[in-house]
Amino acid sequence: MIGLDEKAVRDILDGHRNDPQQIIAALLDIQEASGTSHVERRWAALTAGALNVPDSRVHEVLSFYSMFSEKPRGRHVAEVCQSSPCLFSGGRELMGWLREALGIEEGETTPDGEVTLEVSGCCGRCAGSPALMVGEEAYTVGSEEDARTLAASFREKNPGMRRPLLCEKWRSSWRAPTVLTPWTSAGTFPEGDTRGSGRPWEWPPGKS
Repeated sequence: MIGLDEKAVRDILDGHRNDPQQIIAALLDIQEASGTSHVERRWAALTAGALNVPDSRVHEVLSFYSMFSEKPRGRHVAEVCQSSPCLFSGGRELMGWLREALGIEEGETTPDGEVTLEVSGCCGRCAGSPALMVGEEAYTVGSEEDARTLAASFREKNPGMRRPLLCEKWRSSWRAPTVLTPWTSAGTFPEGDTRGSGRPWEWPPGKS
């Protein structure tokens, strides 16, 4: 589903049972369905009303978690990890290959609106560094040729071209309910969830 109207957003929220503990999952689905990888202010307000939480709570979630954006981006967001392990393992070279292959700089979007190139903090894939996340998919790009293949797959709207570079998907992890706490809207994960070693936005600084 690309593009949103009020009914589509309400359908997404209904799918999450209008449960405030599903705030992150619901906002992720809204962002994914937007076609521009962001959550519009009007849909943030609608989410707050449906989940019966303050507008400020939704804004805190959107501003705290780095996978969210309140400004339009490309349909796909390619994030290059800039943590020390990835930088020492070729992160700078990876960014250079992608800049050349996509024809854009960091923070820019391709003219066709398909890809925005960004940097990120640690994404929990140190063993496969340098890490590249595109949405909720992790890719291994080990050469300039791989970068060109990835770029071409977006340009030609052919996901099959990049499938050989795909190493894992995170989707199921980010759709689990969170437990909101008094000290932050970010929350912690349900008991038994083992994702604490993953992305930096899982645990607010000093609150692990």
